[in-house]
Amino acid sequence: MNILKALEKGLLALEHSAIVLILSVMIVLAFLQVILRNFFSVGFLWADPLLRHAVLWVGFIGASIATRNEKHINIDLVTRYTSPRVTNLLRIVTNLFAALVTSLLAKAGWVFLQSEQLTADKLLTIGATDLPAWWFEIIIPAGFALISFRFLLKAADHVVRAFRHQETSEPNLHVPTIEP
Repeated sequence: MNILKALEKGLLALEHSAIVLILSVMIVLAFLQVILRNFFSVGFLWADPLLRHAVLWVGFIGASIATRNEKHINIDLVTRYTSPRVTNLLRIVTNLFAALVTSLLAKAGWVFLQSEQLTADKLLTIGATDLPAWWFEIIIPAGFALISFRFLLKAADHVVRAFRHQETSEPNLHVPTIEP
């Protein structure tokens, strides 16, 4: 389990660095495009497609971080009224289901990426260098695979939580009480 924790910690550091780098490039490039277009009536032809694909990268990396922190979209009406052990057991099931769905999406993204490789479309041309579109779209299968991995890690974490502590008899209610 320590290896998984170390892997997750390293992955988180890599994700944070990637988001900072990509967002910094996006901000500078978008600002530069606005200045060049409004004041000099010129711009980089490759900037807009690059910015669109950078949004994909930030979205997938951010979704992975949200999954790690369990801040993704979920409906937790039932778990508000269950004991900690039952809550962990429900989260194991939902995380495993989410891992299955995102792994299927990763597989579909891989099929999409292969079709993009066959078309040999160029996304950008910078100088004499053509950059294929699939280089920038690799985040689709990789992002879904990363999110699936995160869900599996969360499921394992909830397995440990469910069976490490003794279940308390009180449900996990989030109802404020008034003390006399």
